[in-house]
Amino acid sequence: MTVAWVKQAISEIQADFQRSADTHLIRFQLPAFPGISFYIKDESTHPSGSLKHRLARSLFLYGLCNGWIKQDTPIIEASSGSTAVSEAYFARLLGLPFIAVMPECTAKRKIEQITFYGGRCHFVPHSGLIYDEAKMLARESGGHYMDQFTYAERTTDWRGNNNIAESIFRQMANEPVSEPDYIVMSAGTGGTSATLGRYIHYKGHNTKLVVVDPEFSVFHDFYLQRDRSITSQHYSRIEGIGRPRVEPSFMADVIDEMIQVPDAASIATLSWLEPILGRRVGASTGTNMWGVLQLALRMRAEGRRGAIVTLLCDGGERYQDTYYRPEWVAENIGDLTPWLQQLDTF
Repeated sequence: MTVAWVKQAISEIQADFQRSADTHLIRFQLPAFPGISFYIKDESTHPSGSLKHRLARSLFLYGLCNGWIKQDTPIIEASSGSTAVSEAYFARLLGLPFIAVMPECTAKRKIEQITFYGGRCHFVPHSGLIYDEAKMLARESGGHYMDQFTYAERTTDWRGNNNIAESIFRQMANEPVSEPDYIVMSAGTGGTSATLGRYIHYKGHNTKLVVVDPEFSVFHDFYLQRDRSITSQHYSRIEGIGRPRVEPSFMADVIDEMIQVPDAASIATLSWLEPILGRRVGASTGTNMWGVLQLALRMRAEGRRGAIVTLLCDGGERYQDTYYRPEWVAENIGDLTPWLQQLDTF
């Protein structure tokens, strides 16, 4: 029965994949940067609403093919929200119980979506506690701890098979500049940046991978110092990215450059980007876009033309009670005025 169920579960995931279209690559221009094209890959159009849909699908297939996930196996995950939403989606698809271990400050909308998909939320005071709590719940329930922070970099086939890197370069093929100068990505687990960097090297592209990191995250310090013991007592205020420890999936050697982005700049970029795209985006997309603009400034100063690609990780509707509420921003992030003034010049 177990072998037959696993075969059926894999078939269900593959069928779901076939029902899903690729995500859009949106192009726009900014008058302040003549000769430079900007592209945003809209990952919010996945069925579960974020970039993490790709990761969740890969984690489930990895667990099934390794024999870790069987019929009725409870699925446990440590998450800041988006991965848990996507895993709850796939757990419901397979009829499996799902528990998300997450910080108490997780956006209300994400909690509602996990519940909608039949998952249960287990809260801890801060993100530093999610790992051990998830392991404990997995032991007590006889479940499988997905552990996205360890397995994100190895579950995706970085050589191709419609991963996000292959998709970007395929969609860029008919653009005026088919090979972007930069791809900009923020890191939560490090899995997506690992896939992008490996694929770029594998295919021999000249594109540079630039990873942006929010305040209170240790990834940037690790990139400079290469000390995996680095930790932080503070926790990222940009939900979904930045970590207080160096996660096993973060592969620094595939990255060409890292840029640390002030949290206020990330949030200011949200309101600046809204009229350009005609929609609201999540805070990690603000971090990504701030990094894009810094690279565009560099290209303009050097007289270079070209293209920059980044990711729209999730939609802003998940953050109406936080990043899009001025009172919350003033209390938790601070004054955005200096950053908004800089953005106005673009």
